[in-house]
Amino acid sequence: MLHIALVQPEIPWNTGNIGRTSLCVGAQLHLVEPLGFSLSDREVKRAGLDYWPHVKPVMHQDYHAFMEALPALGQPFFLSTHGKQSFYDIALPQDCVLVFGREKGGLPQTMMERYRDQLFRLPMLSEHVRSINLSTSVGITAYEWLRVHGPKGVL
Repeated sequence: MLHIALVQPEIPWNTGNIGRTSLCVGAQLHLVEPLGFSLSDREVKRAGLDYWPHVKPVMHQDYHAFMEALPALGQPFFLSTHGKQSFYDIALPQDCVLVFGREKGGLPQTMMERYRDQLFRLPMLSEHVRSINLSTSVGITAYEWLRVHGPKGVL
């Protein structure tokens, strides 16, 4: 199973879009608090449209609670602009967790240091771009997992 984890997301419509993407690919969404918004914000619901009630994200009280739960979820892969390896060099296992940080600050430094060998980036060919939108990054990586592990004949 695919798990998508957002560590302290800040922008409600990104989380709403990611919730919808999670449903599309059959992934379980995990949200690590504190969030930069309320899940009752209309922006979350608007971005997730009528899908949000089906998302049912797993909430983690804080970074430490998520780190405690992480080993049981599958092999983790951390996405960051600071990753030295390309995401496309990964042999994605069926049971994995794609972990993303905050929109403005990325993953916590302690997490990047602890999982240095599992820190990956999406390729960006222009030096004029700092990063890819969080929702877009999740979509790219989730659909790569689906391409590899999704039911045949669906794609």
